[in-house]
Amino acid sequence: MRLTVAQALVRFLAAQHTERDGHRRRLIAATWGIFGHGNVAGIGQALLESGPRDMPFLQGRNEQAMVHAAVGYARQRGRLSAHAVTTSIGPGATNLVTGAALATINRIPVLLLPGDAFATRPADPVLQQLEAAHAGDVSVNDTLRPVSRHFDRITRPEALIPAALQAMRVLTDPVQTGAVTLALPQDVQTEAHDWPPEFFAERVWAVRRPRPDRDELARAAAAVRGSARPLVIAGGGIRHSAAQSALAEFAGATGIPVASTQAGKGALPYDHPADVGGIGHTGTATADELARGADLVIAAGTRLTDFTTASGTLFQNPAVRFLGLNIDPYDAHKLAGQPVVCDARAGLEELRAAVAGYRVDPGYETAYKERKSGWELLVDRAYAAPDEDRAPTQAQVLGLLDAVVGPEDILINAAGSLPGDLHKLWRSRSADQYHVEYGYSCMGYEIPAAIGVALAAPGRPVWALVGDGTYLMNPTELVTAVQEGVPIKVVILDNHGYASIGGLSGTVGAEGFATAYRFRAQDGSYTGAPLPLDLAANAASLGVAVIRTRTIGDLRKALAEARAADRPTCVYAQTRTPDTVSGPPPAQAWWDVPVAETATRKSAAAAREEYDRQAAQRRRHL
Repeated sequence: MRLTVAQALVRFLAAQHTERDGHRRRLIAATWGIFGHGNVAGIGQALLESGPRDMPFLQGRNEQAMVHAAVGYARQRGRLSAHAVTTSIGPGATNLVTGAALATINRIPVLLLPGDAFATRPADPVLQQLEAAHAGDVSVNDTLRPVSRHFDRITRPEALIPAALQAMRVLTDPVQTGAVTLALPQDVQTEAHDWPPEFFAERVWAVRRPRPDRDELARAAAAVRGSARPLVIAGGGIRHSAAQSALAEFAGATGIPVASTQAGKGALPYDHPADVGGIGHTGTATADELARGADLVIAAGTRLTDFTTASGTLFQNPAVRFLGLNIDPYDAHKLAGQPVVCDARAGLEELRAAVAGYRVDPGYETAYKERKSGWELLVDRAYAAPDEDRAPTQAQVLGLLDAVVGPEDILINAAGSLPGDLHKLWRSRSADQYHVEYGYSCMGYEIPAAIGVALAAPGRPVWALVGDGTYLMNPTELVTAVQEGVPIKVVILDNHGYASIGGLSGTVGAEGFATAYRFRAQDGSYTGAPLPLDLAANAASLGVAVIRTRTIGDLRKALAEARAADRPTCVYAQTRTPDTVSGPPPAQAWWDVPVAETATRKSAAAAREEYDRQAAQRRRHL
């Protein structure tokens, strides 16, 4: 069969499927694209020829945002179905780097198909070609190598066959998955080749569920039986392996409390008796207190990041030991953990059977449930919005949203102060309601990701929660939502600056420097009047319906209206600084942000004293 390289690739992608637990899904469900001279005559022509039935196409406005949308889609689909993203060479390709990093760090599959410089070098340099004096085969696409799980450059047509198969292998590998890049020189894309028909046959990639090794399982069961104050940390692997029911059964049978990372929140619904909320710097007092006293930590499907471990200061029991129940051996061995290398669902099912009859002491169980009840009262206080005529605090916005949504709603966030408030306060009602990207915490993720999630979960209300800083970085995919008729709900919280980093700046002695959106004062500092930004008008100019609010009463009505809307809708709310009653509880654990060791300003000197005090508690778990 004689086809161009681009035509062959599109036809090949249309025939790829995944299968897990007897359910088959299309692997590459659609392709996002922005066209330029580097891909318009190759991939562009091939997509036109294939038609929407063989390869649905989605038009984006920003290359980074297209990757974010693809990540949102794949995460919502349990990593079993993904999107491809094609761009031209040059800036279109390098704009993929941030999105690729986000996908790889979060281990979400996305296929990147950037155009590349001519393989045949008919002229040197061509438009947007990087000239590297030390290496003739380097292009700007090489910036994608360190942020891709797999990278290949197709310099000959026949090389596509092994490269495409390797790409599918990595995309469907639950350990290795992430961004996969196939760089496509623009001349090679259009070159014709005689392809074997077998290349285009339907192919099914089985997504593995490896079960635990017998000896590792026996050692893990002994550790659980020997523990008095165990704690489970549920990470994103619980969601990726659809292990929520297995976790609930394990916790129900043993009485072991379950804390969650940002990626794992929602693994148990908030009202499950064993759920104690988020853990780490953005966690609850209940979870963090349990972590400090735990003698066994079962790290289930988590990478145990800096935030989760409170920069190595959280687990203070001298006798604490770790079980790393993880499909990736690299993560299973963290904190000198005793590894149980397996799929999270399979591992929890077998561990529950192996410890049958074990249950934590009733006093331990009663104590953590009482602490959880006390924390819920703090959440109620932060959510309370009694004065309908005042502007809301950020926590009150979450409380008003909490009163509107149901288990079918999905909330998306990634950056600013919202991830901390959400991790501490949000009451997840379903396994996939909480969608906070905190592996990379990328500003600008929320709106495009909401589109991807809505495409993966049609009919479900999808909310993108964004601060003003995040909105200004990447609002353009609102145009895509309008064009495609995707009824996402965007809530813009305007506090006139980078409030999250401004608060952090204050605690580390940098005094909020250059974090507010204000005019310069006479001394040159950014302390003048607030900038006259109108984000609501900006959103309206991009075609979405906009509801302006000023008060709690306005916002209450607006959220209900937005939820019922059948078109993309934006709710704009100016928030006020919380007081000691209306604000969320402060951080319950430390986060290591280094402070100047020597400084002339008193704030920095005081911050360094506090830093030294906290850092002294850091442990190396060996």
